[in-house]
Amino acid sequence: MRFQRYLTGVAIAALLAGSAVAQTAPQEPAAAGTLNPAAGQVPPAAQPAAPQFQMADGVLATVNDSVITGFDLRQRMLLLIAMTQVQPTPENIPAIQQEAMNALIDERLQIQELANYEDLKVTDEEVNAEIAAMAQEVGTTPEAYLSFLESGGIRPQTLREQLRTQIGWQQLVGGRFQSRARVSKGAVEAAMRQISEAASKKQYLIGEIYIEAARVGGQQAALNGANQLVQQMVQGAPFQAVAQQFSAAPSAARGGDAGWVVAGTVNPNLQTAMDQLEVGQLSRPIPVEGGVYIIYMRDKRDGAAASLVQLKQVMVELPETASEAEVAAATQRLEALRPQLTCDTMLQRATSEQGLLGADLGEADVQNLAPQFQQVARSAAVGSVSTPVRTPLGLHLLGVCGRRVGGVEAPDVRQVENQLFRQNLATLGRRYMRDLREDALIEYKQ
Repeated sequence: MRFQRYLTGVAIAALLAGSAVAQTAPQEPAAAGTLNPAAGQVPPAAQPAAPQFQMADGVLATVNDSVITGFDLRQRMLLLIAMTQVQPTPENIPAIQQEAMNALIDERLQIQELANYEDLKVTDEEVNAEIAAMAQEVGTTPEAYLSFLESGGIRPQTLREQLRTQIGWQQLVGGRFQSRARVSKGAVEAAMRQISEAASKKQYLIGEIYIEAARVGGQQAALNGANQLVQQMVQGAPFQAVAQQFSAAPSAARGGDAGWVVAGTVNPNLQTAMDQLEVGQLSRPIPVEGGVYIIYMRDKRDGAAASLVQLKQVMVELPETASEAEVAAATQRLEALRPQLTCDTMLQRATSEQGLLGADLGEADVQNLAPQFQQVARSAAVGSVSTPVRTPLGLHLLGVCGRRVGGVEAPDVRQVENQLFRQNLATLGRRYMRDLREDALIEYKQ
């Protein structure tokens, strides 16, 4: 919840106080403008009058046995506008209305599902704490925070109801799927290998907004909506807040933060846009199969030249002139010893047996190692001990005790594990929501 509070806080802070933003007009085909949403830059804004929406006050839709009224929809639209700073225009009102309706339908389904779990109750204290934290992060009091929303036509109860459902849903998804979202050691190791292999390729730190065609009424509607969002962000709406409210990508909960993306791993249309964008630029809408992307280029970096590895060794000294029998005997001895060794025990075992030498070779660039060691250093799994390797000095067992990318900031094992867990949990949560929608009776009133 904390990151979502921050995004909401950025938008509200701008509306409460206002701050300057530097922005430029489009300068090249791939760029729709430049802004710095990562730094929370937002345009100056005074308290505007609440936008007026023309729609009936009666029932607009039913979700199973729950109704959505015109008042509900207006309230959610106002809240969506306040959180994203997307200014309502005749062109974008339909997209805002549709996004608000989709959010209300999801919320009704979540409320109905939460009712099946009597022990899962979100208290007023939890909601109040969330509002207090949101207000604190923008330097105001909860009372002033809610008063500002109310001045724009938003009932405090609208925010409270949304937060109560959001908190409860997160607790339900986390509790129900925590065990299924856990990441296996093999998955973490595979991800670390991919990171290491990708280290030499160009990488892009991006924010993303994905407008799903099926959710908004087709590909042309997705493209139209994306164009409207780009226009609003060039005018100053914060990228993170817009992504949180409008994006259908898993990164929406993180304000569109897609992290570092490796060249060649994305749709060719996205790759072309990323190659053309400069740091700080926002792309024009990028059509792909099933929807439309908007990319914000936060940073770029070239691949790392260095692959660093931590090695330990146990060896038997043998001169180059050693006989085949001597080499065979040393090989047999090391092969018998190898299954008993780990990176933690290699040095201790070497010092406890006559005729063995142990050494911690430290961390080194693979390219700077002896040629005989390089293949093991590049390809052996971390924590493994190699078969005997012959050099002019003798026979060596090499323990690969660590590996990392040199020259760039690479995630460690715990960070990768946490990231994979969050991805698994988000995927399971989206499937849960999809299943609820498929099973629901949703009727729109004309």
